[in-house]
Amino acid sequence: MSEAAPAPGGVGRAVAGTRPAAVGEATISRVDVAAYDMPLEQTETDGTLTWSATTIVIVRVHGGGHLGVGYTYAPAAAARIVDDTLSPVVAGRDAMAPGGDWDAMAHAVRNQGFRGPVAAAVSAVDVALWDLNARLLGIPLVVLLDGCHDSVPAYGSGGFTNFDDHELGRQLEGWVEEGLPAVKIKVGTDPADDPRRVEFARHVIGDGLDLFVDGNGAYARKQALAIAEAFTTHDVTWFEEPVSSDDVAGLRLLRDRAPAGMEITAGEYGWDITHFRSLLDAGAVDCLQADVTRCGGITGLLRASALCEAANIDLSSHGAPQLSAHVLTSVRRRRHLEYFADHVRIEARAFDGVLQPQLGVLRPDHSTPGHGLTVRETDLEPFRVA
Repeated sequence: MSEAAPAPGGVGRAVAGTRPAAVGEATISRVDVAAYDMPLEQTETDGTLTWSATTIVIVRVHGGGHLGVGYTYAPAAAARIVDDTLSPVVAGRDAMAPGGDWDAMAHAVRNQGFRGPVAAAVSAVDVALWDLNARLLGIPLVVLLDGCHDSVPAYGSGGFTNFDDHELGRQLEGWVEEGLPAVKIKVGTDPADDPRRVEFARHVIGDGLDLFVDGNGAYARKQALAIAEAFTTHDVTWFEEPVSSDDVAGLRLLRDRAPAGMEITAGEYGWDITHFRSLLDAGAVDCLQADVTRCGGITGLLRASALCEAANIDLSSHGAPQLSAHVLTSVRRRRHLEYFADHVRIEARAFDGVLQPQLGVLRPDHSTPGHGLTVRETDLEPFRVA
């Protein structure tokens, strides 16, 4: 085998199609999982839901003397699925074959259905497998994914509907100070007040940034059409889930009739590739969203990316910015990632090695094997629920 060439930052990169002798026949020895319930500083509300805590499920996959880490934002039930169903399936399999491991997991959950906590559990294990693969090779995950971008634009996301103007303004100003090129606020709880909140957000951020809104499926079709006209007065360029993401015909109606310059988007609840295909086949979205912690992990998101490329539609990632920053570098039609306030806070608390925005982008580290995250075990332990 020829000698591996150095990658940026001095980390060696394996030659395509080869397995370094040092890796040998690396097998997955065991899978550990834990769920942590992370309380919020205050209750948060969007157009259809209120919550006071967010649960992160962290998977650790061991093999070949290394550890791979993956995670998902899902109920603690996802941890039980990892323990009961997925761990026995992947243990003993090839640690260097995440694609085959993914297929084995998908087959094992046939009778459970690939949705909700099941899809989240598969996603977390898949991410850990990709991370382990990169660490066994001694290369960054972004290098293993052979990306065509070296960074991913990020937009600030939060703006919860229960925030008063002071709280909303403070959060928006923080994203402006971080240099993010766009911000997104929640709408839909009080449709009568939504135009005023959007006007306020535009006043805070000024004219130089893009302004997005997220309805979380709160509006009826004609109601969403009417309010889109009000939003366009304040140069809203992105209207996410104006109706339920399951209402594909409604999304298509909105896409056809929304004001010029306003994109209709959805896809964050795409658990599998069939949901993404239905949105694209129906012409229901201007930009598809996918969540690496829900859609089957890195393997699942790359499959969604292939659909987007075939449909000439961009892909934007939902949540989990520390993972999205890596996988989106390999998505040719990547748009941006969501720098979601809840996940930013949790990931900074749960891991060492988190990326920070630089000039409006997240740039994966080329000097650290894998995704570069290590779990802050001691800090997390008080929040463990499973």
